Amino acid sequence: MGICASPRGSKSTTLKLVQSVLDGAKASGAKVELVDVCKQKITYCNACQVCFKKGECVHKDDFQGLYEKILASDGMVWGSPNYFHSVTAQMKTMIDRMADAVHCQLLAGKYCCSVACGGNNFDQVTTYLDALLLNFGAFVSGSVGAQMSKGPEALQEAEKKAFLLGRTLVEDASTRRDYPEQRAMHEANRKYFQKLVKTNKENWEHEYEYWDALNWR
Repeated sequence: MGICASPRGSKSTTLKLVQSVLDGAKASGAKVELVDVCKQKITYCNACQVCFKKGECVHKDDFQGLYEKILASDGMVWGSPNYFHSVTAQMKTMIDRMADAVHCQLLAGKYCCSVACGGNNFDQVTTYLDALLLNFGAFVSGSVGAQMSKGPEALQEAEKKAFLLGRTLVEDASTRRDYPEQRAMHEANRKYFQKLVKTNKENWEHEYEYWDALNWR
């Protein structure tokens, strides 16, 4: 699954990279889907914590359908241009609605990657997204970016790398590749969030029941 967070639609260079990853994944036999998050109606998180308590959000908008697809996917590529040293507002709005997912490590077992475009600092976005995906419990297969200040050739080269990254993503998911350093981070995160949920068990009933059903593994 590809999630593009550029508001430039079909003119987006970030979209080209997301699509290249999906093309590589499709060439390796994966079923792919592209979502333009900027066309989704997603309301800002208001930090009410109802999702922690009940496992559902108070807002009824396009996020629910998108979230179901995220949880159902085997792998993902997230892409955003660099806007003021970070992801776009549309991407951040989606991320903020996934607080329950990070507490319950709901991306565990998935393989993900990131792509970004920027003048000379696309890596600020790919580094952020990779760290975020790891924090959600996913393995990160890699990232690709294009430094647009270097001209059209930079994008063309990045598209080639993105295609190969898509193939790697499918291979990782198919073979269940282990990344020992990332796995160690996952284990530390699980312990941290389990402790956090236990501390708030009186208020976060859904999350406590979720981890309890897993016997806190």
